[in-house]
Amino acid sequence: MANTLAHVKDLHWIVIEDGPQIVPAIVKLLKRTNLPYTYMAHKTAVGYPKRGWYQRTMALRFIRSNWEEMLGSEHTEGVLYFGDDDNSYDIRLFTDYIRNVKKLGMWAVGLMYDVLVEAPKVTNGTVTGYNVIWHPTRKFAVDMAGYAVNLKVILNSIAVFGTSCQRGKGSPETCFLDDLGLEREDIEPFGCEGEKDREIFVWHTKTSTPNIVQSKKNQTKPVPPPDTFGYFVEV
Repeated sequence: MANTLAHVKDLHWIVIEDGPQIVPAIVKLLKRTNLPYTYMAHKTAVGYPKRGWYQRTMALRFIRSNWEEMLGSEHTEGVLYFGDDDNSYDIRLFTDYIRNVKKLGMWAVGLMYDVLVEAPKVTNGTVTGYNVIWHPTRKFAVDMAGYAVNLKVILNSIAVFGTSCQRGKGSPETCFLDDLGLEREDIEPFGCEGEKDREIFVWHTKTSTPNIVQSKKNQTKPVPPPDTFGYFVEV
């Protein structure tokens, strides 16, 4: 993700650590990108699911308090996108899609759960529904990776991610976008031109714990931890 964002101009990266403190290795990585960034730690509060909802809320509060400093004197507009470390990004997602969002942009996401792709249904440039497996009748049936919101919309609202979302069948995207005062008619679809060979710029590649040998229960001698040969490995 850092390797992609390092090539995006005029970007401020906000990273929220789900824990009691920031990680020195992440600080090194962020500095190496030469991007302006904000890195802070917010361990998930009691009552919130451990799915990044609380961290996104903390980011939203930070943006609303510091947006002028983040934009600087050279810029008057911005767009908010919720990135995630388990996704893979094409730089064109930022340069061709996100950069051009006027209100609410939406696009396809690859490798979603048990399907190859999920995307909005578009007729004559208007979103009429969603090509998704899980509750397609939701007002905003979109994954967190599949949309971005113009900063003006964010600043004109106090919407955050709550501890649950009944309107979204348990998914937070519908509640958040609904609470921002957005309607389906506000969606600007990207990448839906043509009938075939459409490209996908964000993929749910996911991260998973590697199958490293660990000590077993009832074992008389614990298996020593794998040798990392002096390299930092976060597990």
